[in-house]
Amino acid sequence: MSEFFSTSTNHFSGAELPPRPLQARLSCEINPDDLLGREPTVLNTEKVRESLFDKTVLVTGGAGSIGSEICQHVLSSGCKKLILLDINENGLFALNNAFRKKFSPERYDVVVGSVKDSGSLIDIFARHQIDVVFHAAAHKHVPLMESNPSEAIKNNIFGTLKTAQMAVQYGTRKFILISTDKAVNATSIMGATKRIAEMIVQRLNDDAPLTELAAVRFGNVLGSSGSVIPMFQSQIRDGGPVTVTHPAVERYFMTIKEAVSLVLLAASMANGGEIFVLDMGKPIKILDLAHNMIRLNGLKPERDILVEFIGLRPGEKMYEELSFHNELLGKTENNKIFVCSPAHVSPSLLPRLKKLEDILHSTRELEYKTLLDDIIDGAC
Repeated sequence: MSEFFSTSTNHFSGAELPPRPLQARLSCEINPDDLLGREPTVLNTEKVRESLFDKTVLVTGGAGSIGSEICQHVLSSGCKKLILLDINENGLFALNNAFRKKFSPERYDVVVGSVKDSGSLIDIFARHQIDVVFHAAAHKHVPLMESNPSEAIKNNIFGTLKTAQMAVQYGTRKFILISTDKAVNATSIMGATKRIAEMIVQRLNDDAPLTELAAVRFGNVLGSSGSVIPMFQSQIRDGGPVTVTHPAVERYFMTIKEAVSLVLLAASMANGGEIFVLDMGKPIKILDLAHNMIRLNGLKPERDILVEFIGLRPGEKMYEELSFHNELLGKTENNKIFVCSPAHVSPSLLPRLKKLEDILHSTRELEYKTLLDDIIDGAC
């Protein structure tokens, strides 16, 4: 690594200058667009603005990467009122400080609360005539949810069920679930809970006279909190190694702005019961992503920074899929958004979920993945 070190001498003392520390040689920030491998999608947002203008909008998980970007768009689109709901107090505090510089505080409420708490939800829906819900609240980390399955079930399944039922009960016009490609042929607890969340949306839509419930499914988001970019960047700053699960692992990626723009556009198209799938281009190898990040920091992979393969973690897949084999993807008015053929979800889903909720309080050691798979198979 000598080419990165200064070898000049001090003019006054003749002493050789010490090498600059690694952190001083790194780029201050990585632009996710540089890692995308394609041009970012740019959308005309006029239709989005029309769908949100003068509306009262609830965003659950509003302090998260996707949720906060949705909030920004909602406020910029001229909503009447925005309600940000999240259990993350620090995240909401930071977001509130940022929004106060751009928007009038009367235009939004910041609520610390959980979608698992019926009381918080009743208070929000009873006090506000909510027009649109963007349900982004979820536990999303696959290995972590493998070791905390009951929390994934409570948040991702029953948090979705409670929020969606409240939207239906109070006559909310539109409910949009933020879903994930990990829901397709799920091998993980997290993926299975998100698949059941999709099914909840489709089941409730069949019996909701006033509310249109739909889901938007997409893959990983570059630069989101907890994603590979901040993790890799931290490992590079520490001098490596950068840890990759397997040399062949691939994932679909979008930038936060791309994903949210398409989510909002898909929401404006929703008539109820759909699962919209975003075109994310070709999947990217995680190893290539790691190498590109090392290079963007002005270093050379395998010389300055090593890559270490650590093996797939519990619940992880080699490849992700954006749709099931039996889901026919139809075109929409936008070539970056597809819609799945309507699926029938049995009315037995809700009684099955009631049984699942009952056994969550059991002290027995349960095989949660089997229980979730049985619910998915039995209600399709």
